[in-house]
Amino acid sequence: MNRLMVNALSLGVTAALALSLSACDRDANADPGTTAGTGADNGAKFARVVSVDPIRDTTPQRVCRDEVVTHTAPPKDQHQIAGMAIGAVAGGLLGNQVGSGKGRTLATVAGAVGGGYAGKKIEESHQHGQVTQQVERRCSTTAADPNKIVAYDVRYEYKGVTRTVRMDHDPGDRLEVQEGVVTVSDAR
Repeated sequence: MNRLMVNALSLGVTAALALSLSACDRDANADPGTTAGTGADNGAKFARVVSVDPIRDTTPQRVCRDEVVTHTAPPKDQHQIAGMAIGAVAGGLLGNQVGSGKGRTLATVAGAVGGGYAGKKIEESHQHGQVTQQVERRCSTTAADPNKIVAYDVRYEYKGVTRTVRMDHDPGDRLEVQEGVVTVSDAR
């Protein structure tokens, strides 16, 4: 994408230079009241362009885009209490089947502890949070494009008086004027 932008800018600069060079070949000092090169009198008067200064875009741009965001809700039984309880009961019952007397009590307690731990780990491995996706708008402010020209300040001279006008394009080497003020912005 960057290479495409560089090529487009290079092409634009080359075209601007070619137009500037062709503008230099025109007769910048045509007689007032004549159309350049024809000698015909149509009543038009022209001022000589002294300078053209491009005005660049300095306004930061707000750029927004939509992104898909994934959220994972925690499981309902975060502490695996159900698995631990079921495992403890099952381990206690198995432990109670072993031995007799105090050995049976010790086996029941050991079975309950071991079964509780095993039940917690089993539930933990099978438990997953609910995953949801939604589209969210993300915005950021980017710097202005310093290469983007939005207008031109044009200084022109007419009958020894220099004035300035802001235009939407580069007018070339002369401007049509009426009473010293630009009337037609695309005179060339």
